[in-house]
Amino acid sequence: MEKFNKLDGIAAPLDILNIDTDMIIPKQFLKTIKRSGLGKNLFDEMRYSPDGEEIQDFVLNKKPWNEAKIIIAGDNFGCGSSREHAPWALLDFGIKCVISTSFADIFYNNCFKNGILPIKVTEDQRQALLADAKDAENPILEIDLPNQVIQRPNGVSIKFELDPFRKECLLEGLDDISLTLDKKDKIQGYESDRDINRPWL
Repeated sequence: MEKFNKLDGIAAPLDILNIDTDMIIPKQFLKTIKRSGLGKNLFDEMRYSPDGEEIQDFVLNKKPWNEAKIIIAGDNFGCGSSREHAPWALLDFGIKCVISTSFADIFYNNCFKNGILPIKVTEDQRQALLADAKDAENPILEIDLPNQVIQRPNGVSIKFELDPFRKECLLEGLDDISLTLDKKDKIQGYESDRDINRPWL
């Protein structure tokens, strides 16, 4: 997993409540077990008409937001089914940070396991960040994970809270497999001891 430290990127305003995982990546695209290739179908039903044409009014189809790395979303982002394809699709599109007032628990956890930073802010802070994102001339935010700060274009900074363990995993690029491999010596020691002292197992 790629390490997350600091991120300067275009923020896209997606001011919709209760965006569920089927909106993020519809069920017909869940056949793959690869983490790549899903970005083109991110928000598929909002981005494309039934005949496959881009819907020009959708924010991620418009410049400069078609190159967004950050989404400013409505409350309860990532609700619905627990599909891990949702953070895969976001990351494959280029989204590395989602900011909202609240997230569905499973989606929130899946973000950290896939190198995406979900940030919880207050409603007033979200409204200020939405206004920043809607400014097509300068929709760029700076995310400083080590100091837990969002830097707005006007120079105002917003502090955010984060669990220390999850923060460390993002900074070090540690997913569940990496965390397990970090204990490789202890695992091998246990297996060697088991083979000697309990060979019947």
